[in-house]
Amino acid sequence: MFHGKPHESEISMADTITTTSPLKLLMSMIMTGFLVMSHSVFAKQDSKIGESRASHCYVDGLSEHLDCGFITVPEDRAKPNGKQIDIHYVVLPAIKNSAHSEAFLAIAGGPGQSAIDNAAGFSRMFSKIRQKRDILLIDQRGTGRSNVLNCEGEGFEGALSINEADFDVAKETQACLDKLDADVTQYGSLSALEDFEAVRQHLGYQKLHLYGISYGTRMAQLYMRQYPQVLSTVTIDGVVPMQQSVLAIGNAINRGFELLIQDCDENKLCGAQFPHLEEDLYKVDAELALQPAIRQVNDPLTGESTRLTMTRSKFMGAIRMALYMPNVRALLPHAISEAAKGNFQPIMGLYALTIDSTGIAMGMHASIVCGEDWQRLTQAERDAANQTYFGQEMITNFEKSCAIWNMPAVDPSFSAPISSDIPTLALSGQIDPATPPSWGELAMEKLTNAKHFIAPYATHGVANQSCGNDLIAQLVDSGSLEGLDKSCLDKDVRRNFYLNASTVEAIPSTEAAVQGASND
Repeated sequence: MFHGKPHESEISMADTITTTSPLKLLMSMIMTGFLVMSHSVFAKQDSKIGESRASHCYVDGLSEHLDCGFITVPEDRAKPNGKQIDIHYVVLPAIKNSAHSEAFLAIAGGPGQSAIDNAAGFSRMFSKIRQKRDILLIDQRGTGRSNVLNCEGEGFEGALSINEADFDVAKETQACLDKLDADVTQYGSLSALEDFEAVRQHLGYQKLHLYGISYGTRMAQLYMRQYPQVLSTVTIDGVVPMQQSVLAIGNAINRGFELLIQDCDENKLCGAQFPHLEEDLYKVDAELALQPAIRQVNDPLTGESTRLTMTRSKFMGAIRMALYMPNVRALLPHAISEAAKGNFQPIMGLYALTIDSTGIAMGMHASIVCGEDWQRLTQAERDAANQTYFGQEMITNFEKSCAIWNMPAVDPSFSAPISSDIPTLALSGQIDPATPPSWGELAMEKLTNAKHFIAPYATHGVANQSCGNDLIAQLVDSGSLEGLDKSCLDKDVRRNFYLNASTVEAIPSTEAAVQGASND
């Protein structure tokens, strides 16, 4: 157990990093969450014809030819004759297209993730919608194939021995910036929104149904504000309200930790097996806050003996990432308990699941956060963030990196709540460690034709963990919130916690065995 990468079905919505450059490791503390399914192979064209090109391509996980292409746009729209960049898109064509003038636009999160890389996952999740409507995926500028702003690193092996406290954030940020062939100030959400609308017009769709996950919900809300006339329905899943800086995520993460401990305590098997889970967690955290633990461990990916520098950042970060995935979350009590005994092998397995699962463009991530979130923080919000470990790390690191990234601040109106009567469905997971239900409620402030459904057993990304995708299909098909019944979200789909390294089965006891079987 814990060895190698998870199968795509084991990953739902999570924060991950692909390589371990210092900048990636540090900035991974803030990533808010995105759709994580499978890496895709995209047949890119070698040259372009005019200002756009359409062709066919394959993506990993789908055996069919898909419609793919790009449009060419100015990097800086204030300089139309300046540098040009290609914005790539893929269309998953409808099985029986009965709505030729409409498409379902699925927007990835991160910020910094490629939508195209998750084509197979989107196709699977929204298979009912695809029966009648095309699914449109666009690699947002700075991600995937759209002039990606990436900072490469060492890989998983090097990450194990690194002590993140030795990183010079300013130096690493500057090194990343120097390598990028881009004006990073042009990679904010509003510039990307213009690209999305240009793709829609290029493809000739009259109406869009929007779906955004995590950061993608911000893009969906901006679309509602700027181009309401082209939208039929909107779904925001794992909501980041416009009023909320993502740098406030520290309290949400702490909430996720507290819910994990509460769930274990209330579960007879977990509570009996790990009666001191909270004490174990904070014991290890306190010890690592003083100094890292040096161990020889088996590399989770290769099984070979390797040197581990277990830092507070690795330990807390691995737990945080595992909270996004219900089936991986079930492993946490055992992993924490073992760490308290000095055995970090299970935690290393969780670390391996998250450090090399998918791509995220850290340069684009910095452009978004530094321009749209960092500069709007009030002193009171900074003080509140500094009360939590994750919040403090984010404030400290972005203070240094954003000074170098030098993004212009968005206008204060950017943070105003969205006022709209477009049929809008907001979805929140009750145990979401990134975007709690209270964030969904905040987004509802001026939405006059909206419903907010909370899935009691979901983490981040309700549509991928429940009947949420069916509710979205019903919304898209009818164009109305009438008749949407949230009761299917209440189905108890909890998994029991792992009691040891290989099973959730009870330790020999008739009563415990029955309890374990009933909750598995």
